[in-house]
Amino acid sequence: MDARNAVQRIGAILVIVAAVCGGAVYAGHVHIYTGEFDLPIIDKPGPGSTVTEAVIEIPDYFVIEDLDVRINITHTNVFDLQLFLQSLAGTRICLNMYDAFDEFFVGANYTNTIFDDQALFSIKEGDAPFTGRFRPVDVDPYNKLSKFDDENAYGSWYLQIYDMFDSDTGTLNSFELMIETPEPATAILLTLGTVLLGLFNPRRGH
Repeated sequence: MDARNAVQRIGAILVIVAAVCGGAVYAGHVHIYTGEFDLPIIDKPGPGSTVTEAVIEIPDYFVIEDLDVRINITHTNVFDLQLFLQSLAGTRICLNMYDAFDEFFVGANYTNTIFDDQALFSIKEGDAPFTGRFRPVDVDPYNKLSKFDDENAYGSWYLQIYDMFDSDTGTLNSFELMIETPEPATAILLTLGTVLLGLFNPRRGH
Protein backbone atom coordinates (compact mmCIF):
# COMPACT_ATOMS: atom_id res chain seq x y z
CA MET A 1 0.00 0.00 0.00
CA ASP A 2 1.48 3.34 -1.01
CA ALA A 3 1.41 6.47 1.17
CA ARG A 4 -1.50 8.01 -0.72
CA ASN A 5 -3.71 4.95 -0.24
CA ALA A 6 -2.78 4.85 3.44
CA VAL A 7 -3.85 8.46 3.94
CA GLN A 8 -7.12 7.84 2.10
CA ARG A 9 -7.91 4.78 4.22
CA ILE A 10 -7.15 6.68 7.41
CA GLY A 11 -9.49 9.46 6.26
CA ALA A 12 -12.29 6.97 5.60
CA ILE A 13 -11.81 5.37 9.02
CA LEU A 14 -11.96 8.78 10.68
CA VAL A 15 -15.27 9.49 8.93
CA ILE A 16 -16.70 6.26 10.37
CA VAL A 17 -15.37 7.01 13.86
CA ALA A 18 -16.88 10.51 13.74
CA ALA A 19 -20.25 9.09 12.72
CA VAL A 20 -20.29 6.45 15.45
CA CYS A 21 -19.11 8.79 18.20
CA GLY A 22 -21.34 11.65 17.10
CA GLY A 23 -24.37 9.41 16.91
CA ALA A 24 -23.72 7.88 20.32
CA VAL A 25 -23.38 11.21 22.06
CA TYR A 26 -25.86 13.46 20.29
CA ALA A 27 -28.52 11.50 18.41
CA GLY A 28 -31.91 12.17 19.96
CA HIS A 29 -30.31 13.80 23.00
CA VAL A 30 -32.67 15.62 25.37
CA HIS A 31 -31.39 18.53 27.47
CA ILE A 32 -33.33 19.13 30.69
CA TYR A 33 -33.29 22.43 32.58
CA THR A 34 -35.25 22.66 35.82
CA GLY A 35 -36.13 25.66 37.96
CA GLU A 36 -37.31 25.23 41.56
CA PHE A 37 -39.07 28.40 42.67
CA ASP A 38 -41.59 28.21 45.55
CA LEU A 39 -42.89 31.47 44.06
CA PRO A 40 -46.23 32.90 45.28
CA ILE A 41 -48.63 33.61 42.40
CA ILE A 42 -49.73 37.24 42.48
CA ASP A 43 -53.51 37.56 42.77
CA LYS A 44 -54.42 40.87 41.09
CA PRO A 45 -57.11 40.38 38.42
CA GLY A 46 -58.66 42.87 36.04
CA PRO A 47 -57.09 45.73 34.07
CA GLY A 48 -53.41 46.11 34.86
CA SER A 49 -53.29 42.61 36.31
CA THR A 50 -49.83 41.61 37.51
CA VAL A 51 -47.82 38.76 36.07
CA THR A 52 -45.91 36.24 38.16
CA GLU A 53 -42.76 35.49 36.19
CA ALA A 54 -40.19 32.74 36.67
CA VAL A 55 -37.00 32.46 34.64
CA ILE A 56 -34.78 29.55 33.61
CA GLU A 57 -31.38 30.55 32.24
CA ILE A 58 -29.97 28.17 29.63
CA PRO A 59 -26.17 28.58 29.36
CA ASP A 60 -25.75 26.29 26.36
CA TYR A 61 -25.92 26.99 22.64
CA PHE A 62 -27.78 24.49 20.47
CA VAL A 63 -30.69 24.38 18.03
CA ILE A 64 -34.10 23.26 19.28
CA GLU A 65 -35.72 20.39 17.42
CA ASP A 66 -38.52 19.73 19.91
CA LEU A 67 -39.55 21.38 23.19
CA ASP A 68 -41.76 20.11 26.02
CA VAL A 69 -42.56 21.91 29.28
CA ARG A 70 -43.27 20.36 32.70
CA ILE A 71 -45.11 22.48 35.30
CA ASN A 72 -45.90 22.01 38.98
CA ILE A 73 -48.28 24.57 40.49
CA THR A 74 -50.16 24.42 43.78
CA HIS A 75 -53.31 26.53 43.42
CA THR A 76 -56.79 26.35 44.91
CA ASN A 77 -58.50 26.79 41.53
CA VAL A 78 -56.38 26.61 38.38
CA PHE A 79 -59.30 27.78 36.23
CA ASP A 80 -58.13 31.26 37.25
CA LEU A 81 -54.71 30.91 35.63
CA GLN A 82 -53.34 31.84 32.24
CA LEU A 83 -49.90 30.39 31.46
CA PHE A 84 -47.45 31.66 28.84
CA LEU A 85 -43.96 30.55 27.79
CA GLN A 86 -41.53 33.02 26.18
CA SER A 87 -38.02 32.58 24.80
CA LEU A 88 -35.15 35.07 24.69
CA ALA A 89 -35.96 35.61 21.00
CA GLY A 90 -39.39 36.90 22.00
CA THR A 91 -41.37 33.91 20.75
CA ARG A 92 -44.38 33.46 23.05
CA ILE A 93 -47.19 30.94 23.25
CA CYS A 94 -50.14 30.40 25.57
CA LEU A 95 -50.03 27.06 27.38
CA ASN A 96 -53.43 27.34 29.00
CA MET A 97 -56.37 29.70 29.51
CA TYR A 98 -60.14 29.34 29.84
CA ASP A 99 -63.26 31.20 28.79
CA ALA A 100 -65.12 32.36 31.89
CA PHE A 101 -68.47 32.16 30.06
CA ASP A 102 -68.48 28.51 29.00
CA GLU A 103 -65.42 26.70 30.39
CA PHE A 104 -65.64 27.30 34.14
CA PHE A 105 -64.62 24.42 36.41
CA VAL A 106 -63.42 23.90 39.96
CA GLY A 107 -60.16 22.08 40.50
CA ALA A 108 -56.75 22.45 42.11
CA ASN A 109 -53.14 22.17 40.98
CA TYR A 110 -50.98 21.31 38.01
CA THR A 111 -49.10 18.19 39.12
CA ASN A 112 -46.32 17.01 36.79
CA THR A 113 -48.26 18.51 33.89
CA ILE A 114 -46.31 18.20 30.64
CA PHE A 115 -47.18 20.36 27.65
CA ASP A 116 -46.27 18.46 24.50
CA ASP A 117 -47.37 19.09 20.90
CA GLN A 118 -47.44 15.32 20.30
CA ALA A 119 -49.75 14.53 23.24
CA LEU A 120 -53.01 12.72 22.46
CA PHE A 121 -55.22 15.19 24.34
CA SER A 122 -55.50 18.94 24.56
CA ILE A 123 -55.18 20.53 28.01
CA LYS A 124 -58.87 21.45 27.67
CA GLU A 125 -59.72 17.74 27.60
CA GLY A 126 -58.04 17.11 30.97
CA ASP A 127 -59.08 17.58 34.56
CA ALA A 128 -57.18 19.12 37.46
CA PRO A 129 -54.52 18.31 38.58
CA PHE A 130 -53.77 17.56 34.88
CA THR A 131 -51.14 14.90 35.56
CA GLY A 132 -49.70 13.63 32.28
CA ARG A 133 -49.10 15.01 28.79
CA PHE A 134 -51.33 17.53 27.06
CA ARG A 135 -51.16 19.76 24.00
CA PRO A 136 -51.21 23.53 24.66
CA VAL A 137 -54.56 25.28 24.37
CA ASP A 138 -55.67 25.82 20.76
CA VAL A 139 -56.29 29.57 20.90
CA ASP A 140 -55.15 29.66 17.26
CA PRO A 141 -53.58 27.20 14.76
CA TYR A 142 -50.09 28.56 15.41
CA ASN A 143 -50.17 28.35 19.20
CA LYS A 144 -47.83 25.39 19.43
CA LEU A 145 -44.51 24.62 21.09
CA SER A 146 -43.16 23.99 17.60
CA LYS A 147 -42.96 27.79 17.24
CA PHE A 148 -39.70 27.46 19.20
CA ASP A 149 -38.24 24.89 16.79
CA ASP A 150 -35.00 25.96 15.07
CA GLU A 151 -34.34 28.70 17.64
CA ASN A 152 -31.15 28.71 19.68
CA ALA A 153 -31.93 27.47 23.17
CA TYR A 154 -29.46 29.82 24.83
CA GLY A 155 -30.71 32.56 27.15
CA SER A 156 -33.62 33.41 29.42
CA TRP A 157 -36.86 31.43 29.25
CA TYR A 158 -39.88 32.94 31.00
CA LEU A 159 -42.93 31.23 32.43
CA GLN A 160 -45.55 33.94 32.90
CA ILE A 161 -48.60 33.31 35.07
CA TYR A 162 -51.65 35.56 35.27
CA ASP A 163 -54.20 34.95 38.04
CA MET A 164 -57.37 36.42 36.54
CA PHE A 165 -59.67 36.11 39.58
CA ASP A 166 -59.25 36.95 43.25
CA SER A 167 -59.85 34.85 46.38
CA ASP A 168 -57.85 31.81 45.22
CA THR A 169 -54.16 31.51 46.04
CA GLY A 170 -51.26 29.48 44.78
CA THR A 171 -47.55 28.87 44.31
CA LEU A 172 -45.35 28.01 41.35
CA ASN A 173 -43.29 25.11 42.64
CA SER A 174 -41.24 24.37 39.53
CA PHE A 175 -41.11 24.35 35.78
CA GLU A 176 -38.84 22.41 33.49
CA LEU A 177 -37.74 22.64 29.86
CA MET A 178 -37.08 19.40 27.99
CA ILE A 179 -35.32 20.23 24.73
CA GLU A 180 -34.41 17.71 22.06
CA THR A 181 -31.56 18.51 19.67
CA PRO A 182 -31.44 17.51 15.99
CA GLU A 183 -29.84 14.20 15.13
CA PRO A 184 -26.62 14.44 13.10
CA ALA A 185 -26.41 12.80 9.69
CA THR A 186 -24.88 9.72 11.30
CA ALA A 187 -26.12 7.26 8.70
CA ILE A 188 -24.79 9.40 5.86
CA LEU A 189 -21.36 9.61 7.47
CA LEU A 190 -21.24 5.87 8.06
CA THR A 191 -22.22 5.18 4.47
CA LEU A 192 -19.64 7.63 3.15
CA GLY A 193 -16.89 6.08 5.26
CA THR A 194 -17.75 2.57 4.11
CA VAL A 195 -17.76 3.61 0.46
CA LEU A 196 -14.41 5.35 0.85
CA LEU A 197 -12.88 2.25 2.43
CA GLY A 198 -14.18 0.16 -0.46
CA LEU A 199 -12.73 2.53 -3.04
CA PHE A 200 -9.32 2.84 -1.48
CA ASN A 201 -8.84 -0.74 -0.24
CA PRO A 202 -6.31 -2.53 -2.51
CA ARG A 203 -7.86 -5.42 -4.41
CA ARG A 204 -6.32 -8.79 -3.78
CA GLY A 205 -5.47 -11.08 -6.67
CA HIS A 206 -7.25 -14.38 -7.16
